[in-house]
Amino acid sequence: MLRDTFDGAAERYDRARPRYPRPLVAELARVADLGPDSRVLEIAPGTGQLTVPLAEFGCRLTAVELGPSLAAVARRNLSAFPRVDVRVADFERWELPDEPFDLVAIATAFHWFDARDFVAKASSALRPGGQLAVITTHHVAGGTQEFFDRMQRCYERWDPITPPGLRSPTEEESATDTGEFERSEHFEDVTVWRGAQEIIYTTDEYLDVVLTYSGHLALDEPSRQGLLACLRELLETRHGGRVTKRYFHELITATRT
Repeated sequence: MLRDTFDGAAERYDRARPRYPRPLVAELARVADLGPDSRVLEIAPGTGQLTVPLAEFGCRLTAVELGPSLAAVARRNLSAFPRVDVRVADFERWELPDEPFDLVAIATAFHWFDARDFVAKASSALRPGGQLAVITTHHVAGGTQEFFDRMQRCYERWDPITPPGLRSPTEEESATDTGEFERSEHFEDVTVWRGAQEIIYTTDEYLDVVLTYSGHLALDEPSRQGLLACLRELLETRHGGRVTKRYFHELITATRT
């Protein structure tokens, strides 16, 4: 499965993946009323991009990560927080503890699960009135847009599944359909917070983050190296070795009935 590919790039994932904007974390903390008495379950924490800022609120936090290498890096990043427990398990098969949680969170990983099954299991993990928080991350138009338009030629050459003429979507086009949460008998009061951040990368930093995406990791070696060389040449010769990338984040929250 593609979602298994991340574990082989755990150190790069930790180094290159963007952290979540502070306003998003603050809004999540406000909605969930996070504090030392909160019991939090995070699904698919990766190396702790969201886990670390959540742990700073002093809550008791259980993080369930599929990849053992990702989990090992997460434990290292969270070593200063004794109330955090990182487990290696597939959430779909993981046995829920008897004591319910106040918050179930998943960041940039919801798309790897069957939505209906995930929502049902998340509801079983929560106390009545507890919060489900789903964070999404989208790559959208903005930043150094000329680079992202030009780079499609690299993908069309080296990645056979790339549709011809593909262009970056707008934030409006990327907005998540929240119907799965609104239709659920388990949840009510669905809300969405949206915000964007732009990050400036050098050529090496940008290629580093590219190599944390599942589609790139799944390419055969000649195709992956050809794609990286094409992107490097474009960045160095046309964009001065620097690129600004725009990320669009959503925080979708819902209250357990």
